[in-house]
Amino acid sequence: MSALEVSDLEAGYGEVLVLRGVSLRAAEKQIVSIIGPNGAGKSTLLKAVYGLLRPSGGNVRFGGDEITGVRPDRLTRRGLNLVPQIDNVFPTLSILENLQVGVLPLPRAKRRAALDAVLDLFPTLRGRPRQAAGSLSGGERKLLALARALVTEPVLLLLDEPSAGLSPQAVELVFGKLAEINALGITIVMVEQNARRALAVSDVGYVLDMGRNVYEGAGRDLLRDPRVAELYLGGRSAGEIEPHQPAR
Repeated sequence: MSALEVSDLEAGYGEVLVLRGVSLRAAEKQIVSIIGPNGAGKSTLLKAVYGLLRPSGGNVRFGGDEITGVRPDRLTRRGLNLVPQIDNVFPTLSILENLQVGVLPLPRAKRRAALDAVLDLFPTLRGRPRQAAGSLSGGERKLLALARALVTEPVLLLLDEPSAGLSPQAVELVFGKLAEINALGITIVMVEQNARRALAVSDVGYVLDMGRNVYEGAGRDLLRDPRVAELYLGGRSAGEIEPHQPAR
């Protein structure tokens, strides 16, 4: 069954149309990556799916239900959440306070168990509950942003540039945590500039350019596709492109 289906989506800002009929499908428990050059419409796609931007055409279905234009808070309660690239934590609040704000969409009776489950998944955060989020390293802050989204008990996570601005070591930390999250049965749809790293862990990849679908396929296949390599992966030949980790 599809966790997410986007069909012929059009959206933009004012008179400027950014998405020009984009389609995408994510099956349950998959990791799906969206890559492409700057300005391709990748982040706009996530905003339109999550209700932050109202589409002017096409539709979005989540778990088989039509959700086009539904408000973000309602989508969060239905099991869909977004981790934005920036402004994804409250820097003046502590780690625990960030998570307590994040858990508010859940019924009161479920909040304590949800907090405990997420802190078990992020032992680094459990050990420093009173530390201000603004004092965390880039990688730790990204983990807290993931934890804030997971505390709402989503079945699908939208991630906007999870590795942006991180050191190589922090990138490995974050991608390792994404694998753990996916192993829990949570579907992940992510926009990522680190195309090689993203495709290497993805079941399916989509390449966007100028607001349109250009290529799609299994992550490993896109890594080895000479057309994708030439245009979007720095021009290395197909024989030189090897995924860091095979798609499941």
